[in-house]
Amino acid sequence: MSVAESWSRVMTLLRQHAPVDHADLPGPATEQMLVAAEERMGISLHGDLRTWLLQNNLDLPEEDVDDEVACCGFDGFPDEGSFYLGIRAMERLYANRSRPGGFDPPDQPDNPFWRNEWIPFLSDQDGWMGKFIDVRDGRVGRWFVGDITVTGEYESLAQYFDSVAEKLTSIADGSYPVCRVAGGRLVWS
Repeated sequence: MSVAESWSRVMTLLRQHAPVDHADLPGPATEQMLVAAEERMGISLHGDLRTWLLQNNLDLPEEDVDDEVACCGFDGFPDEGSFYLGIRAMERLYANRSRPGGFDPPDQPDNPFWRNEWIPFLSDQDGWMGKFIDVRDGRVGRWFVGDITVTGEYESLAQYFDSVAEKLTSIADGSYPVCRVAGGRLVWS
């Protein structure tokens, strides 16, 4: 399944089971927005990430951005405590993480906490944990400050979105213990 198909499945499930949350999500990024972001970051986005952002750019409206937190996004999706990043939020977090030598720490090129080839697409508000896509091969990994970074947690963004669709299916059928749907929204306990 392609990333467009996987994300479409996630959006269909969200629209069916949490329509209020679905209605809150903004529309797509434009190609011009992506090109400008790539120029500012100095790196090309992976094709899957580009495809996803052209379907939904999940940046909050400017008036809802909280400058006191590292990252902003739509609460409660895909889970409690983290959210998908839109292109502005990706740029901001990428700028915080990238290093002049290409990886951090500089003396561990084979096992870094961060590489400049990783573009974050999901984070908590502090930017301490989240998921990234490796622009070299499209694999999805995760980081957590103070812990080992995991590369290749998912083979692709499509595979990751398939796991989100499975989670939404479990929530909808009542078999996901920490989340339910109430009033058209995902409610985490």
